[in-house]
Amino acid sequence: MTNDLRDRAEQVLGHTFKNPNLLKEALTHASIADNRLNSNERMEFLGDAVLDLVVCEALYLKFPQYQEGDLTKVKSAVVSRRTCAEVAMETGLADLLIIGKGISSRSAMPSSLAAAVYESIVAAVYLDGGFEVVKDYVLRTMTPKLEEIAANAHQHNYKALLQQHAQRVLGATPQYELLDEKGPDHSKCFEVCVTVDGRRFTSAWGPNKKMAEQKAALLALEDLGVLEAKEVDEAIDELAEEVEEE
Repeated sequence: MTNDLRDRAEQVLGHTFKNPNLLKEALTHASIADNRLNSNERMEFLGDAVLDLVVCEALYLKFPQYQEGDLTKVKSAVVSRRTCAEVAMETGLADLLIIGKGISSRSAMPSSLAAAVYESIVAAVYLDGGFEVVKDYVLRTMTPKLEEIAANAHQHNYKALLQQHAQRVLGATPQYELLDEKGPDHSKCFEVCVTVDGRRFTSAWGPNKKMAEQKAALLALEDLGVLEAKEVDEAIDELAEEVEEE
């Protein structure tokens, strides 16, 4: 590894290595290493675990209203190879990978290689600087992705949005109640209402309990001033379209 490459890498990472051999190993792909043990494959293994821990802690602290399933869903997307590859490309890290002649340009680089170098660098920074240093690096590079993924994960989950608002503002958890059901077994409709902190909101009907709960959450969000009437109408139309597509 040349001094120029080291300088570029440390500038991209925002970290000066006490042990530059760790940086060299993290940037060396197996296709050019004299021995696979001298490539970044072992570091990729460690970096994957470190990345998991940092992201899990960040999600746990940032979203106290999320259930375990919600946290797992977002975490899986954040630490996925696709997301790691995107971060490596966007930050310029992928350009620093020392690789064999088979792949000579960034545009031709498989996303799996870009993802691997990100995980390897996470391991190298952890080994060189410790947990707090690597935590800072991961959060600095991953937070925009984390927030985007979390927002998209709950874009149409109005129950989650209501729960988030209710717990943050009212200190209460929404409770859903089935009020009525009509129709034959093969085509039932369900009426559900939601109560928050002792206040019962307008009930809603749906072709299944899940959809009725989503609609009830929407009406509660409107009454609480979180969503405007127009937004609620549009959301209900979108939910209806989802039912038709199923």
